Formats: sequence, structure tokens, C-alpha cells
Amino acid sequence: MDNLQARGHLLTEQVNPNSHNLDRLSSLELVDLFNQEDRRTLEAIAASRLQLAQAVDITTEALRQGGKLFYVGAGTSGRLGVLDAAECPPTFCTPSDLVQGIIAGGAGALVRSSEDLEDRFEDGSQAIASRHITNLDVVVGITAGGTTPYVHGALEAAKQRGAKTIFITCVPVDQFSVEVDVDIRLVVGPELLAGSTRLKAGTVTKMALNILSTGVMVGLGKVYGNRMVDVAVKNTKLRDRALRIIEDLTELSRDEATKLLNKSNDSVKLALFMHWSGLEKEEGDRILSEYQGNIRAALQEVGKIGD
Repeated sequence: MDNLQARGHLLTEQVNPNSHNLDRLSSLELVDLFNQEDRRTLEAIAASRLQLAQAVDITTEALRQGGKLFYVGAGTSGRLGVLDAAECPPTFCTPSDLVQGIIAGGAGALVRSSEDLEDRFEDGSQAIASRHITNLDVVVGITAGGTTPYVHGALEAAKQRGAKTIFITCVPVDQFSVEVDVDIRLVVGPELLAGSTRLKAGTVTKMALNILSTGVMVGLGKVYGNRMVDVAVKNTKLRDRALRIIEDLTELSRDEATKLLNKSNDSVKLALFMHWSGLEKEEGDRILSEYQGNIRAALQEVGKIGD
């Protein structure tokens, strides 16, 4: 475990020469410096494009076969994983357990510091066991500095159970290596505030998780064109969005779109399929289910082709 404890050499712990006088900058100079440094996040995503695409493909196939996606992290990394998981049900109407976030310290660590718990390798292993993770699942270990024992405990336990494993970190492989199915290195350099990985490292991690989860949901047919057709109609804002999607894609009036959405029991995807296929709710729902909710595939089945 010595290599997990020695951290001074890690890129995320080093001092950024561009911010040596951070405490003497004007507010505008500080904002400009942040803006300059944050460009590194786009470069890091571009440099990891092949690995991100591989992660999307592996995860999409796993979920298509009945698996689940788990994010594991501590501190900022853990909170970002929980956030991405929590946003999947309202955005894509997924079951609450399809994408899950696991954070060292549990729910309480979302609102108060529990950084001491990240050092417990065995807790990460136990978190995997308690969720009964299997070879159908995908486990994404997130750790900015690459060394968090809790995350490595989770990854090791996941591999022992046959799950696919993905590693997301902000240090190069020569500073810390790990055996996983997909190794994503988001190298953004030292932080403006030395060691504060909630900054560039946090930003680039959020970007990567946005790409991963959205890419997976596109692959699962939860998007039509660039519309979130599986949106959960849970409030006024989301109902308005649902109606606008139907109006835009069908050229129906607001009243007609409302009637169609009501007939589909607030399912935008089913409403669209009913309109384009000419089928009633029960038959449309049956065919959509046969094609795992993929509108384009279901339209081909009934001899219709979506735009």
C-alpha cells in the first residue's frame, strides 16, 4: 500500500507556476486566470476520446444485457458520481437503480466532509458486496489523484465478481497504474489552488461523466435525434418540455400535443410512436417494449421510418 500513500509526486498535488501570486490578483485577473486554465479540461477530454468511446460502448452493451452502472468515489469525485447517477432518472426516465453512485461515507458525505473514510480499502470492497454486483455490471472508479484506497478496494472487488471496470483519474499512467478494462486519464495539470481537485479535476470529471452517461442513454434508444424523449414528466417545466418535443417533432398544435401526451400516460416516447405509427397505446407500447424502447427500430418494424 506504500504506493497509495506517497502522493507528493502526483500531478494533482503539484504547484501551478501560473498562480504563484493567486492571493495578490484582482478579481478580474483571478477570473481570467481560471478561464485560461479551464481550457485544459477540453484538451484533456479530446486526448481521452478513444477511451471515453470505449467506456460508452462497454457500458451500453452491459446495460442492454440487464446490467447496471455504478460510480464509486470519495469526496468531490464521489459527489460527482452520485450527481450524475441522480440525474439519469429525471432526464432519461431510468429506474432509480440502473445508474447508482457510491460515495465513501454514504449519503452523509454528500453534505459534509468525510475524507478520512477514503483511506479504507476494505470499505470499498464491502460497498461492492453489499450491492450484489455481478458480471453483468460496470463499475467506474473515480479518483482525481488516482490513489484513493476506497476506490481501489471497490475496483478489486468488482473485478473478482467479473464486472467490467473503468478508471477515471487526472494523473498520467506513469504516476499511478491500475489494471482495468478502460483506463481514462484526464490530465489537466496542477490546480490554481494547489491540491484543490474540486477545480479543474472536478470540472473535467463532470464533463467525462456527462459524456459517458449521455452516450450510454443514446445507445439504449432513450434519445431521438437530440431530444430527451424519455424525459420523466414530473413537474410544470418538464411537462412543457415534453409538449414542445412533441410539437416540434410532429408539427401538432399545443392542444393536439397535450391530448396525445395524455393518451400515452405522459410518455413522450410512446406518444411519438403512436403518432407516427398510427397505433393505439396498448399495441404501440407492446412493440416499443419488444425493441427495448428504441423508436427508430420500432418504426422500421411497422413499416415507418422516422425523420
